[in-house]
Amino acid sequence: MSRAPSCRDPARPRLSVGASTVTYMTLLSFDRRCSEIVAQTRLLRGSIEGADLTRPVPSCPGWSVGQLLRHLGGTHRWAEEIVRTRAPEALPDQHFRDLSRYVDEDPAELAPWLVEGAELLAGTLRAAGPDAELWTPVPDFGQIAGGRADFYARRFTHETAIHRADATLALGAEYTLDQEVALDAFDEWLALGSLPMHFEIHPWMRELLGPGRTLHFHATDTAPEAAAEWVVDLTGDAITWRRAHEKAAVAVRGPLTDLLLIIYKRRPARSAGVEILGDEKLLDFWLERVSFG
Repeated sequence: MSRAPSCRDPARPRLSVGASTVTYMTLLSFDRRCSEIVAQTRLLRGSIEGADLTRPVPSCPGWSVGQLLRHLGGTHRWAEEIVRTRAPEALPDQHFRDLSRYVDEDPAELAPWLVEGAELLAGTLRAAGPDAELWTPVPDFGQIAGGRADFYARRFTHETAIHRADATLALGAEYTLDQEVALDAFDEWLALGSLPMHFEIHPWMRELLGPGRTLHFHATDTAPEAAAEWVVDLTGDAITWRRAHEKAAVAVRGPLTDLLLIIYKRRPARSAGVEILGDEKLLDFWLERVSFG
């Protein structure tokens, strides 16, 4: 049912740019994802040293920084149990959703607890291997490894990185993210947001589809070989996306991490250093309705 851990990368996909073809950075390996879960958590731990954990988190309304950390540590342990037990169905998740009892956190206790959960998850994932079969909240589709442990390795790499952004920005500090992690996070977000199941769960997402509706995101601070450009295509009967350099109804240009935070709705699209060209109403409409939660 499961295989030994693998560090293999999938074949590098190619992107056609004009008359030339370039190879772009591909998905993070399974082992890298396991490492990043811990690395991102340790960075988060460092950012809360001496911080006021009662400070509100604007990007997670109703939560304090301490509650955000309890949520993240709870999700790590939830995913770890799913992988360790090869759970065939969802496990209870109320413990990391109802955070009302966490009102006065001690950083000296919370910080090591947070890192411990990340290390437990990473260790269990490595022991299981990427192809261990288990329950996941979404099916196998395209880049999404539904039904396999690799889903949790990738999902919690980016869940942790984005919640680190939530805490860091709430505390008034600067947020940075490794380029390879940001590229994989952007790919994963678009892949999750284009799952066909969304039309069944959220029928209103069909409102996104329409003639001429395309969006282009272009990172301006990466090397050409990173191919950090994405096109979201809403013109057909499904949401699709691709890494591509193409004209679109609206283009959004800016630093890679800023673009990632914009699609995650952690930063306004109209931010310093970000340029919007074309149909701004389409961008607003897409950001308002797109979801994978």
